[in-house]
Amino acid sequence: MMHDHQVLIPAAFVSRPNRFVTKAVMGDAVVTCHMPNPGRMWELLYEGTRLYLRKAKDPARKTPYDVVGIERDGVPILLDTQYNNDVAEYLIRNHLIPGWESCRVVKREVTVGDSRFDLLLEQEGQPFYVEVKSCTLFGRKGAMFPDAVTERGRKHIEELAAMHDEGIRTGLLILAHWNRAEWFLPDYHTDPAFAEAFRRCAPRLDWKAFSLYWDKTFTYPEPGKLLMYPETLLAEENQDAGDYFVVLELAENRDIAVGSLGKVHFPKGFYVYVGSAKKNLMKRLERHKRKRKGMHWHIDYFRNEAKVLAALPVRTQDDLEHLMARELIKAADWSISHFGATDCPEDGSHLFGFIKNPLHEKGFMDIVERFRMNRLDARAVKEKG
Repeated sequence: MMHDHQVLIPAAFVSRPNRFVTKAVMGDAVVTCHMPNPGRMWELLYEGTRLYLRKAKDPARKTPYDVVGIERDGVPILLDTQYNNDVAEYLIRNHLIPGWESCRVVKREVTVGDSRFDLLLEQEGQPFYVEVKSCTLFGRKGAMFPDAVTERGRKHIEELAAMHDEGIRTGLLILAHWNRAEWFLPDYHTDPAFAEAFRRCAPRLDWKAFSLYWDKTFTYPEPGKLLMYPETLLAEENQDAGDYFVVLELAENRDIAVGSLGKVHFPKGFYVYVGSAKKNLMKRLERHKRKRKGMHWHIDYFRNEAKVLAALPVRTQDDLEHLMARELIKAADWSISHFGATDCPEDGSHLFGFIKNPLHEKGFMDIVERFRMNRLDARAVKEKG
């Protein structure tokens, strides 16, 4: 069903030069593949991870293979977003979505005003417009969407809510390709504007977050269940405050004067800085991204010599900074003694060095997942229990 009955070819992920191109090892050869999913997928794309490839129909294409899926913890995950609407239609036609059993698919890709939506359904003689989203960001028990800022996604949510206010039935179907998921939230860490729009609009939409299980053939998914929505947790946590990781790269060995620490030697490599902001979290991260003339924190001195690769906020009302630092010291290859830890000397450091880019390393991304998602499991289940 999902891939024209082609036999998929297993391969191992190597790298992702850009959003739409992936390098993979297939046998003894490195092949170039089209990546149909533009999401970041930092939590999935690790070197050596198993991919499932489909040979392109056009033999002259620059990318002779397409990425159809990937494995996480031995579980196949669908990545090819072109099949998302096929999956949604299959589930609805076969009455597999609880609450939508009596819906009928009328048309796909329908235009309303200036907007296009994925599905037009009909239920009890009434039209029902539905947008479909693919969720590939998972934790132990949680699923989140999106994994990158999506202005388009926010616009769709708000337009669907506006249509509801005009008396038109509208909905959203979020397909979580991870059958271990139990709860769903918009990813307020990554896209707080989308998360706030979702929180405001969700009560006006007939929406579902539904889990799926795939096998290695990626033919038909096995339906899972509706996911819980802990909305109180979202309202409490989606604030402009919390803790953060800043990932930087230092191209060469450098001796840098760092305020009260004096001259400090920094080996070339990658670094992760841990910090916190009780308010104005986004302004703090924007400050860290800019080179500065006026120095205030230890990180300001280092930032002027290094390149910022990513800033990863952990929006929360909890104080996690010290716990994050203590987890990072276990994963890092080295740390810079006393750096950024003036007010918490027991931590030893808040700047940690890595030989390889930590954004591509499972050890680091597991820590990010733990603080962004897994720590919420008990609260999410308790809220809906």
